[in-house]
Amino acid sequence: MYKALGIDYGLKRTGLAITDALQMIASPLETVDTAVIMDYLEKLLSKEKIETIVVGEARHLDGNASDITVAQQKFCEALQKKFSDKKIIRVDEMFTSKLASQAMVMGGMKKKERQNKGNLDKISAAIILQSYLDSK
Repeated sequence: MYKALGIDYGLKRTGLAITDALQMIASPLETVDTAVIMDYLEKLLSKEKIETIVVGEARHLDGNASDITVAQQKFCEALQKKFSDKKIIRVDEMFTSKLASQAMVMGGMKKKERQNKGNLDKISAAIILQSYLDSK
């Protein structure tokens, strides 16, 4: 069975999440410096059986593109070019950071750990990925 990978792409950091082999549950994986994300993904995809990559798509409340949307689109194009055998899916990431923040509080994460933005990014990636799984 193949897994799916979730990505919360950011200009500085990129949060990653991965599913189980049955693609039922998304779990936070890692936060990676965006400058080295392609190298990291190349190593990860050589180790893991991943067929689908789900990337969050930022939009304003009115549906218009946000500042980061162009960068996310370029990232997706680079992903498709480099990993042409993988399916790239875009998923609306509206409110994922807010949901991730609430999940950390409700999960009992200590304040110092909640202040680590890397934790927020990888939990956001898991929410994006779970959203995709739930829509299937």
